[in-house]
Amino acid sequence: MKLFNLEEKNTSVKQEMMAGFTSFFAISYIIVVNPLILADAGMPAQLSVFATIFVSAIGSILMGIWGKAPLVMTPGMGVNAFFTYTIVGSMGLSWQEALAVVVTSSFIFIIIGYTNISTLLVQAIPDSLKHGITAGIGLFLVMIGLENGGIIVDGGANSFVVLGDLTNPLTLLALLGITLSAVLYLRRVRGSFFIGIVVVTLLSLVLGAHTPGDSSFSLSNLTEYPALIGAFDFSSAFTIPFILAVFSLTMILIFESIGLFEGMLEDKSRFKNAFRVSGVMTLLSGLLGTSPTIPAAESASGIKEGGKTGLTAVTAGVLFLLSLAFTPLLAYIPNAALAPVIVITGAIMMENLQHIPFDDFSEWLPAFFIVVMIPLTSSIVDGLAFGFIAYPILKLAIGEIGTVKKEMRIVSFLFLLTMIAIAVL
Repeated sequence: MKLFNLEEKNTSVKQEMMAGFTSFFAISYIIVVNPLILADAGMPAQLSVFATIFVSAIGSILMGIWGKAPLVMTPGMGVNAFFTYTIVGSMGLSWQEALAVVVTSSFIFIIIGYTNISTLLVQAIPDSLKHGITAGIGLFLVMIGLENGGIIVDGGANSFVVLGDLTNPLTLLALLGITLSAVLYLRRVRGSFFIGIVVVTLLSLVLGAHTPGDSSFSLSNLTEYPALIGAFDFSSAFTIPFILAVFSLTMILIFESIGLFEGMLEDKSRFKNAFRVSGVMTLLSGLLGTSPTIPAAESASGIKEGGKTGLTAVTAGVLFLLSLAFTPLLAYIPNAALAPVIVITGAIMMENLQHIPFDDFSEWLPAFFIVVMIPLTSSIVDGLAFGFIAYPILKLAIGEIGTVKKEMRIVSFLFLLTMIAIAVL
């Protein structure tokens, strides 16, 4: 297909579509989880599910055709929590006013995307931090996958996490899936991750280890969905909470997107258009009635499956649209089937640690902060903040502040302001 330059990228329609299927199934939980989180902000979950599907479908298709990147766009986990529990919960804005915050942030995002500012920001980030971002996102995915598979669980008051119940059939199936997927990946079998998902799903159903849950999703609610479109409210636009919310959300969206692009986008020439797609999708998210979309970290699973072009993202986008009718079928896929894909993808991303100069502590420590703080805080932007703030401080300590680009110093200061603003709020 000429649109996606498949021959130039040494790939095929089959390979790209398989990658798209893998990415979709790895992130499909967002269809259910995002509406549940937004419900805590007062938004009707039965309608938010449509907003989630539509922005994911539109965003992924735009990313594939315009951005020409194999990245799936979905409402961001962490971003939706910030929308619900900080902007609405802590700052006291209504969900309609929070949508206005999203729309306002999107204009700033788009302006940065259509100027050289985004390029300057990326060029200012040291390579050690870029590799740290990739590894940190990888470790984050590993923890998500292990938790979804029941291999690690919340340790309660006595421990952060502990080993899960290894007598649980689903946990054993997750371990089997990791082993199978790893072997197939090492043997370079095409569709290795997708095969793992199918095998574990079938085994879980045959053995009776997984019982599909009831889905409250109903296509009949679609006629009520227009109530969310354009529901934003700018009545508090000139208040301090609104302004602080715009500043914090803008910082989160811009640098989480940069971090994810740097971590997953192998063809860096696609960055500019991909970044612009993110900005446009932030605007559409506010207009369509949901928290902002970002490139999903789970897109890495499709990339590792062989996705190299925008056809991967378009395939996932089409699957999101089809999910309008087939969402209940997703209940048949247990977390144990998705966990192996996420774990192995994360492990592969962590290979970037080898490119960080461990013999230079001023480079390693900031990267280390990013690597550990992303999973420990369950927030990519919080992890970035620790590393970005530490970097110029350590360079100043050893008399090498001159090697830090001025754009990097500004970004570090803005991260510091963001952390202060969030802490005060």
